Amino acid sequence: MSHFLEELEELIKRLLEMAGLVESAVHESVLSLTERSESRAQRVLLDEARINQMEIEIDDQATGLLARYQPMATDLRLLTSIIKINNDLERMGDLAVNIVERSLSLIRQEPVKPLIDIPQMARLAESMVRRSLDAFVKRDADLARGVLLSDDTVDDLRDSIYQELIGFMQRDPSTITRALDLILVARNLERIADHATNIAEDVVFFVKGIDVRHHAETRGESAIGGPHR
Repeated sequence: MSHFLEELEELIKRLLEMAGLVESAVHESVLSLTERSESRAQRVLLDEARINQMEIEIDDQATGLLARYQPMATDLRLLTSIIKINNDLERMGDLAVNIVERSLSLIRQEPVKPLIDIPQMARLAESMVRRSLDAFVKRDADLARGVLLSDDTVDDLRDSIYQELIGFMQRDPSTITRALDLILVARNLERIADHATNIAEDVVFFVKGIDVRHHAETRGESAIGGPHR
């Protein structure tokens, strides 16, 4: 099984390389909006093809390991988790591109409002992504459970942003297009947090062999909503 372990380590290395690209894409996408920077936006767009290609390669490598070595128990859970995490990372990359598309529209117009809550939401979503990946690397189910408990805070921020922007649109119809773009930015950040939650759930499954997607009571002291997938 030494060849299997060597290939598995290489696969994990590739997954973490992709994760670094995705984390950067998410971070840069929000900075493109807050700093009104087209260069940051273009950087995210340029990295999209690389992220997509890496997802295909990692998926092929993981399924190849499953087929050749037919691992069992922890190794099987690890490989299936890698396949799921790989998909979640690729989707985060897509969501970063979605944010950039809205950003490129918004930075050419007068701001609707000071950007305070969206950067706050972005910081929390990015923290969830980083902690979920740290939990995977460290095989730390408790760290992963902490990510799950952050999901409600992101949802609350999203709701607050939505309500404020709807108020702007009602008071001044000229803000509707820009406010809708900001609502979509918030929606994409919420979905990034959802994918971080998915990764945390996969870590708990990989480490503990427990599927927490449909059992909120096993996540921690606070009950969390249903599955994201």
